[in-house]
Amino acid sequence: MLLAALGGSGVIHLVRPRTYEWLVPPELGDARRWVLASGVAELGTAALMATPATRRVGGWAAAALLVAFVPAHLHTFRVVPRRPLPMTVAALRLPLQVPMIGIALRVARGR
Repeated sequence: MLLAALGGSGVIHLVRPRTYEWLVPPELGDARRWVLASGVAELGTAALMATPATRRVGGWAAAALLVAFVPAHLHTFRVVPRRPLPMTVAALRLPLQVPMIGIALRVARGR
């Protein structure tokens, strides 16, 4: 499941970067560059997890990547319209990182 989520998201980052550019905090600089780099990182992480010999390394990489995405999720609250649906989506998205990081850590630990 995590492999598919990271792989699919990585493809979207590369094919439709505008989808994610607004999530990059302006303090980080060029949003397009960050989106493309994170897409490559997601695809690389998914590839590591797909191969038995590198699955554990991929789990550690996925956990680190998901933790690195937290500032973008927090930034969402600065830019999302103050309407119920967008705020609900933003509020639900951040806590989803916790179980995803947990899954990545289980993969990293070989479980």
